[in-house]
Amino acid sequence: MNDHQLTISDIKKRLQKISNLEDPFVLALSNDQRKGVQSALEQLKKRLKKQAQAKVAFQARFKYERELWSRGHQWVAGIDEVGRGPLAGPVVTCAVILNEDFNLIGVTDSKQLTPHEREQLYLQIVDQAVEVRLAVNSATVIDQMNIYAATQDAMLRCVNSLHHQPTHLIVDAVPLDTSIDQTTLIKGDQKSISVAAASIVAKEYRDHLMATYDRLYPGYNFKDNMGYGTAKHLAGLAELGASPIHRRTFNPVPKYL
Repeated sequence: MNDHQLTISDIKKRLQKISNLEDPFVLALSNDQRKGVQSALEQLKKRLKKQAQAKVAFQARFKYERELWSRGHQWVAGIDEVGRGPLAGPVVTCAVILNEDFNLIGVTDSKQLTPHEREQLYLQIVDQAVEVRLAVNSATVIDQMNIYAATQDAMLRCVNSLHHQPTHLIVDAVPLDTSIDQTTLIKGDQKSISVAAASIVAKEYRDHLMATYDRLYPGYNFKDNMGYGTAKHLAGLAELGASPIHRRTFNPVPKYL
């Protein structure tokens, strides 16, 4: 069967496996004037362009790690947090150490990913990383220390628990009181691959915690809002009062104690 005898559905399936516009099959289709075929070729071009852009962006996010590795820092830890803003639940921090073989192009700021993408990447990051460490501070600790200090405390516990003790840290936004050299980046999860990996692991871990809390403390819609002050969450507070995982120092929680 020649290419013109293939159905458009068959052509689309074959194009899904192609990663080069110079592929003989693609070149042969350029003369097929069927509208569906030309549309499929345009979709292929867009897909490959998007993949190429993703590869370029991925390499750019390796900038800080590569520079540090070139200066002799074998173990570089990227550190991020999730959960500084919610009215309920813990703050979760993560430290991730990667090496030059890390190749998960999809790793970027966790907020830019779908839940399914985050879940898949979470499993792959844990598998590919040199080391991953998590630390959690509860709402009670947050109320005792304040959210900024509780975040720093959890981040430092992540670093100190690493078996591969880093000689340089790349931290998202929060400077740490440590003798280890560090680079602090605003929006670090968009600029550093190890910080991005840490943000995904921390986000996925915290989301699962909040889904568990939703079963323990129903009525606040924790599984969907993750403790942030959505309309359903505030309605739950008004009806049920504050749960044990609500942050007593975060407005408007004190109104519902």
